[in-house]
Amino acid sequence: MSAAWAAVEQARRIVVKVGSSLIIAEDGAPDSAWLESLAADIHALRGGGRQVVVVSSGAVAIGRRALGRRGALRLDQKQAASAVGQARLIDAWARAFAPFGVTVGQALLTLDDTRRRRRYLNARATLNALLEEGVAPIVNENDTVATSEIRYGDNDRLAAHAAELVTAEALVILSDVDGLYAADPAAHPDAEFLAEVDDIDASIEAMAGGASKPDGDGAGGMATKVAAAKIARVAGCATVIAKGVASPLSRLKENARATLFRADGKPEAARKTWIRNLQGSGGEIRIDAGAVAALKSGASLLPVGVAAVDGGFQLGDVVVVRGPAGEAVAKGLASFDASDLRLMAGRSSEEVARILGYRRRDAVIDRDDLVLIG
Repeated sequence: MSAAWAAVEQARRIVVKVGSSLIIAEDGAPDSAWLESLAADIHALRGGGRQVVVVSSGAVAIGRRALGRRGALRLDQKQAASAVGQARLIDAWARAFAPFGVTVGQALLTLDDTRRRRRYLNARATLNALLEEGVAPIVNENDTVATSEIRYGDNDRLAAHAAELVTAEALVILSDVDGLYAADPAAHPDAEFLAEVDDIDASIEAMAGGASKPDGDGAGGMATKVAAAKIARVAGCATVIAKGVASPLSRLKENARATLFRADGKPEAARKTWIRNLQGSGGEIRIDAGAVAALKSGASLLPVGVAAVDGGFQLGDVVVVRGPAGEAVAKGLASFDASDLRLMAGRSSEEVARILGYRRRDAVIDRDDLVLIG
């Protein structure tokens, strides 16, 4: 078994990124046969108890052909092409997964959805809910509304941030090449192939070279893939770059050539370190002794354990959790605004739904968003 496949097989959550050049057939329509081969591979992974998120390019490429556009597009033309192509793209994925009885769900993200904590929590909650429902999320950048200031710029980086959102252990980037070489293999046929990369330093980045095809059906080259692997690595997620042939994951399982970028630790540890290092909002939550014991046993903080709320924090802000004697117990990302939390304090989940008039989530701070500091 190759190291690349072992990283995928051992992962509980996996993100698979697919570029436009793989999805689009010669006639400009989605390549249904290729998509179904990948859907079959993903279905097999899901059958082993894994959860898989797909990050899919292709909306602009499909839409531009439907609109009869060729060559470089202005931003507004790309947005229009995306609006036309997005419906066709998600329909193609739905058709690809249909033979396996898998429902797909579309999630369109912008950079703000991973940069702003409030939107980050909402995006993560949606993706987690889709995965828990057995849905295969199909993620793409929301090119219809994204501007140059709020764009990821390429779906390789989007895939890395999606992996971070769902705390994936493996990111598979399917490409038109089979991995990283010490030099461009098209120009240097004898270039060394790197099967495993332990650390991404300047020498590795230099091997990746620059981006390619800025105005065609893809917006990134090996440089963006290595940049994505660097993002994922810090988040505790391994990255595999593999060739996007038919049934690409099956080929990977059969020891097809690929490059593995090893993770720096585990996703959970990376996330806890990130939370620990975030600057606090000044808000505090006082909890009772029972809640302190629950947090120390690995539970989420529920409204019933909240005794008092200080400060004017908002959903997504960092707050300090203190015990009955005022001792610092934990630090985490609030799932509610302080004003709502004051109404919820000491209440059961059922009571909270009646008080607020809606039911959102049970935890005041989810255990994945909380780190013990006491």
